[in-house]
Amino acid sequence: MALLKDIWRVGVIRTQVADLTAEALANAATIWLPNPGPLRFLADPFGLWRDGRLHLFAETYDYRDRVGAIDLFVLDAKLRVLEQRPALREPWHLSYPYVFEADGETWMLPEAFRSGRLTLYRAQRFPDRWTPETTIALDHVPIDATPVFHDGLWWLFYTPAGSRLDKVAALHAAWAERLTGPWTPHPLNPVRYDPASARPGGTPFVSDGDLILPVQDCSRTYGGGLRRLRITTLTPDRFEATAEPALVPPPAWRPYVDGLHTLAAAGDVTLIDAKHRQVSPQSLLIDARRLFRKR
Repeated sequence: MALLKDIWRVGVIRTQVADLTAEALANAATIWLPNPGPLRFLADPFGLWRDGRLHLFAETYDYRDRVGAIDLFVLDAKLRVLEQRPALREPWHLSYPYVFEADGETWMLPEAFRSGRLTLYRAQRFPDRWTPETTIALDHVPIDATPVFHDGLWWLFYTPAGSRLDKVAALHAAWAERLTGPWTPHPLNPVRYDPASARPGGTPFVSDGDLILPVQDCSRTYGGGLRRLRITTLTPDRFEATAEPALVPPPAWRPYVDGLHTLAAAGDVTLIDAKHRQVSPQSLLIDARRLFRKR
């Protein structure tokens, strides 16, 4: 039972992800989504603009049932929330709803390692009806799988659902000629091993010719900050990258200054989440009851 509980909150910043330096982060005005209430949080935001509205997808989590799901928030051009409704529910935990467009379709690749597989969903009716399209087979069941089309190939970055350390420190890569596969794991996997700069945390982008992958800094605490991993060499048999200085929540976000683990591009805005660690006697009681039932 953990004395401190991670409570995440989702925000929108009117700055493009490529321009979001530490200084820009400290000075940017942040529009926060409504607080979902006690023992609940929102995290892992990703989004797409359609017809002048931002369709934002995020993990919704309640410590009372501990099974994440994906909710949809529709925001207008002034970033006011117009509606919230369920987008994807499964019997297992869902998070990290990576949404993107490719091949004339809209896709979602949510994190679902407790299902034992990685499932690519296609929007049967955007934004709230999603159909499983294919299962992506890799060298490990992946966590926070992040796809990007780069230099004529599809690439997928992820950490394996193995040990607690591997989940945050072992960056793996795979490539494919088509989004639906087949996927080939990189022969150098893990291509990087570092709890401060391995687990994916947002949408990749290109800067000065290099592919930039947002990665989490989990050296101090899970999702304690973010780094831009600058990938200078990426081929089916080579990988080289360097990590830039960490981005951490600015003091103005207090009390949500204990972590930051998503930078997701959505046109001219960037979607983020920030963490507040709090002591919750109620959640400790819930944990105690859960352990008692298991015994």
